[in-house]
Amino acid sequence: MTPKGDLGRRLVARRLALGLSREETADRAGMAPSYVAHLEQHADAVPGRGALLTLAAALETTVSALTGGDAEVPPGREQAGRAPEFTELSRAECAELLSSHGVGRLAVATELGPTIVPVNYSVVDDAIVFRTARGATPSLADGCPVAFEVDRIDDVFSQGWSVLARGYARTVTDLGEKRRLAERARSKPWAGGRRDLWVRIEPYAVTGRRIAV
Repeated sequence: MTPKGDLGRRLVARRLALGLSREETADRAGMAPSYVAHLEQHADAVPGRGALLTLAAALETTVSALTGGDAEVPPGREQAGRAPEFTELSRAECAELLSSHGVGRLAVATELGPTIVPVNYSVVDDAIVFRTARGATPSLADGCPVAFEVDRIDDVFSQGWSVLARGYARTVTDLGEKRRLAERARSKPWAGGRRDLWVRIEPYAVTGRRIAV
């Protein structure tokens, strides 16, 4: 059954991100699997503060993250962790993180100066691809050198990673390639509307960093 409430969706998303089944989550939290199922599947479920704290600890996150209380604030507000370890990521590690797909940040030159915009992207044949609308800021990347960044911030443990790809962008004009990208791309633009312009970035340099505690 598909979860209907915001809490339910966030519970499911977080445990799947950790690779946990519903039973494993319940075991971590000391709860009955049926209760976890109830929270995931019923929009009117209202668990107490104690239950939320227990679930947040079991899922290695915060109550605010589970309930959507931090949806409108940027990540990284917590203090630095003790004895953080800063490491450079290998090209293979960067490629693996990039290929997890999602939302990335495109840095492109415009008439008003450098601009950074978020785009939903996929990785196809080692190239970063995304759809946009003609005339939209991401479409200005055509024929230009660009930078593309993805990251993940974990406020609970004050750690995270970032990957930066630099390369040349071009608009895809071949109909066969467009069809192939449409079949293989994992995500669609969240912005909706008609966005039928495909842009492909061929990275010539990919670097990454990780901060762990």
